[in-house]
Amino acid sequence: MASILRAEPAQVTDFQAAEEDKLFVRAAGRAMRVLSAFHHASGPLSLSEIAARAALDRSAVQRLVHTLVKLGYMRRSPDDRGYLPGIRLLDHTLDVLRLDPVVQKATPVLLELRKTVRERVDFSLYDETRLVYALRMQSKRETFYATLVGHSVPTFCTAGGRAVLSALSDEAAREVVMRSRLHQFTSKTVNDPDAILALIARARSDGYAVVVDEFVQGEVAIGVAVAGRDGAPLGAIHVAGSLSEWTPEAFVRHAAPVATEAARAINGSL
Repeated sequence: MASILRAEPAQVTDFQAAEEDKLFVRAAGRAMRVLSAFHHASGPLSLSEIAARAALDRSAVQRLVHTLVKLGYMRRSPDDRGYLPGIRLLDHTLDVLRLDPVVQKATPVLLELRKTVRERVDFSLYDETRLVYALRMQSKRETFYATLVGHSVPTFCTAGGRAVLSALSDEAAREVVMRSRLHQFTSKTVNDPDAILALIARARSDGYAVVVDEFVQGEVAIGVAVAGRDGAPLGAIHVAGSLSEWTPEAFVRHAAPVATEAARAINGSL
């Protein structure tokens, strides 16, 4: 099963091409490559592991890691067997979230929505083939990873993802789907492009998308797009429930009207 902890962005930075830009600061770019080495790590990384993942010379990595440790952006692991991202990176995460105008407008609306539905409510930002979670308001049943801001999921098989794709034209939605890695996350994941596009069209007609068992086993989720004044999708509201407590039909009746109204309130405030 493919990882559901982090979905890959549509376009990975081409550092070699970027370094040909006369204004590009190579040292800064290489420092970001070192930090990006942790994206799929399951624990601390050694200098050699960082060098391999960042595709950099080990001696260069040693100097970059030393600098980042001094600045607080990396740290030694508690067992002293490798390195981990540093706590000061969270300062930048806070800056992204507190200064983003969509997150500012969405937060009070989602707090009220969470009180109403009493299930998990999330807000994510649109990044073409994936959504990146910016707000996570949990219910009583959650895993550690599901609580983390920055968790990202693919657009093609998630409720929020199909909702944001439904805000695009048919041609634009197809282009995003065709650039997506159509992994089979569960036995019920729809990964045929034409079938996905049909579900996106259904979401466009309904005003929301519904996904059952396709991304997380045992979960029903509703997604509603949040769009700018020009109609371009900015993100999505997700409301999720357990199939042990809800039938899909009952959950849609319970959550879809209030989630749609919440999205309308956010859209009207932008």
